[in-house]
Amino acid sequence: MSETEHDRSLDSPRDRFNARFRKNVSAEIIQRRVIESETRSLAETLEELEDSGDVPRGAALILGARRRFILGEGKSAAYAQLLTADLGATLSNVFLIDGKSLDELAVLSDVRPTDILVVFSMRRYRRESVRIGQLFQEAGGQLIVITDDEAAPLADIAACRIKVRTGSASYADSPTAAAAVCHLLSTLTTASAKGARRRLALRDRISEQLDTYLPEAERERG
Repeated sequence: MSETEHDRSLDSPRDRFNARFRKNVSAEIIQRRVIESETRSLAETLEELEDSGDVPRGAALILGARRRFILGEGKSAAYAQLLTADLGATLSNVFLIDGKSLDELAVLSDVRPTDILVVFSMRRYRRESVRIGQLFQEAGGQLIVITDDEAAPLADIAACRIKVRTGSASYADSPTAAAAVCHLLSTLTTASAKGARRRLALRDRISEQLDTYLPEAERERG
């Protein structure tokens, strides 16, 4: 069994904790293992994505959409929030499906062919994310699926699948490559977005009017 296959066989955080953390292992050894694993996972993900062209393809789909919805459940909710924040700074009509300000019923009852849904779906694959993605696609919208396996749920119906490596030396699957893909996807999308420069300048001006951020003098004292 390869290292990747062994990692994938450890399905739950409990399984990974039991396999990776032995008694009397120093913090220094654990730190070295995690750093090496994260470095390798990120490098392999970025190399594979550069060869596949999946991220530019995803960025083009986001740009071409009229409305952009983003979804992630559990730990993946953090990735969804990150991508929403970055895309929302330069694009209009970017919506986070969080079950609070916007719920899945409101979205699924008004899906249009020009809509796109970005779904973060990592093992153990949250049931609600998979079901919402299926219904969105059946209603005529397009899917971008950011996942950790070519055979993951939703991968076969996605207009674009972006795979990230989540192997780790920790009990938790690595978030490093997923966060990097959020950054890469939002960067490529923003670089081609009409009005991005104007929108960013407007946000800066409004932030000053709202006194949103600490002035530089106060930041230096902090």
